[in-house]
Order: sequence, then structure tokens, then C-alpha cells
Amino acid sequence: MKFKIENVRSNPTTVLRRAGYTFQHKLDNGEMSFIRPMARGGYPRFHMYVRVDGVNMEISFHLDQKRHTYGDETRHHGEYEESGALEEEAGRLKMFLR
Repeated sequence: MKFKIENVRSNPTTVLRRAGYTFQHKLDNGEMSFIRPMARGGYPRFHMYVRVDGVNMEISFHLDQKRHTYGDETRHHGEYEESGALEEEAGRLKMFLR
């Protein structure tokens, strides 16, 4: 699921931490990776990639159901569609970010 927030008034990292997300790392392409586990074992979890462009922020996120099980490859069991838990989480995030 993807969406854009324009005119972000605060530091995106700080706002996402307040929303319960943990910063993981910054990718070579400039995107930042954040997660919000929904259970003590770390999965399922929301996983997002954030790109900041001036005062605008582009968010791409999905729901990881469990840890990937394909060896060294990055494929995993996730949900990407705009429905259910992802739709609810997008609404919650937009309230924090506006």
C-alpha cells in the first residue's frame, strides 16, 4: 500500500516513533525502513519504507505475516493489498502525520 503526506510539520522519524514504529536502517536509495511489530515474537508486523522529499513524505508499507523462509532471498509472507489491517493502519498513520 502506498500513500503520500504533504507538508509534514515535524521530523518524520520522530512522528513515526510516536506512532509506534521503530527505525531499522536507511537504504542506499535514501529510503528509511521502519517496523511496528504486532506481537512479542516480532511477527506479524507492519513494515514500511519512507522517502522524504523536502516537506513531503512517501510511504510504502505492507504487513509481514511471518519471517521469510526462503534462505538468503528476501521473499516473505506478506500482505500488500489496500484492505483490512493495512487500510486501518494507513488511517491511523495519517492521523499522526497531519
